[in-house]
Amino acid sequence: MPAAPLTITDAAATRVQALLDKRGKPSAGIRIGVRSKGCSGMSYTLEFADERTPYDEIVEHNGVTVLIDPKATMFILGTEMDFVEDKMQSGFVFRNPNEKGRCGCGESFHV
Repeated sequence: MPAAPLTITDAAATRVQALLDKRGKPSAGIRIGVRSKGCSGMSYTLEFADERTPYDEIVEHNGVTVLIDPKATMFILGTEMDFVEDKMQSGFVFRNPNEKGRCGCGESFHV
């Protein structure tokens, strides 16, 4: 069995489940993608997924489903998705071994 293209920490799964519960309508999960943005070239996107597409990569952890947009798969192979909360900020953090650099503000990356 090949390794999953993305690993999800328990903290990230808990946060995804909370977001899905607050949405108030059935969802297939959360979809991760990448888009051109920022000074380094690409940024991660997260959105509610109403349905699965035939080409989505599917990763499940602790009862939550994360769908990976097929155009993003090659950019996030091996990435860990985490959720971090501290006094200054909270949000999803992506630890991507394919990144060659990040912009100073941390909003975008390049591979």
